[in-house]
Parts: sequence; C-alpha cells; structure tokens
Amino acid sequence: MKDTLDFFIRSLVDHPESIVIDERVDGEATILTIHTHQDDIGKVIGKSGRIIRALRDLMKVIAAKRNIYVDVEIAEDAPPQE
Repeated sequence: MKDTLDFFIRSLVDHPESIVIDERVDGEATILTIHTHQDDIGKVIGKSGRIIRALRDLMKVIAAKRNIYVDVEIAEDAPPQE
C-alpha cells in the first residue's frame, strides 16, 4: 500500500526526492501520512482538494480488495530527516 501511494505522489510533485510516507497501524486501520516539500503540498492537495480526495478513494478501493482499512493524511510539517 505504501509503495503504491509513493508511486502516485512522486509522479505528481516537483521534488520527488523529499517524499516520505509514514505508515502506522491504529487498531485495525492503517494510516499513511505523506510528508512532502512545502512547495509541493498544493500539488498533492489539488484544486479544491480533488487530488488528495482521489488518492484517498483509490487507496481505499485497493485496501478494500485486501480486506483492510487505509486512510491517507498530509503532514503539516517538514519531512523527517533520514
């Protein structure tokens, strides 16, 4: 799941090297948090939130086929340093 979201996000942004996706399990849900370059946040969100909404819907469909629940969030802070 994380790799699929990573592929989609890297295709959208100008700074793909700064993309970091954190995955955490909260009960039965898997939460994927996107950390990206400050300049690329608008591209990930899209006009009126259309891009992030489409990404969330796509990830939920993929997750439903695997009988799991996934939610996608965007971090407000800078990407963590590795």
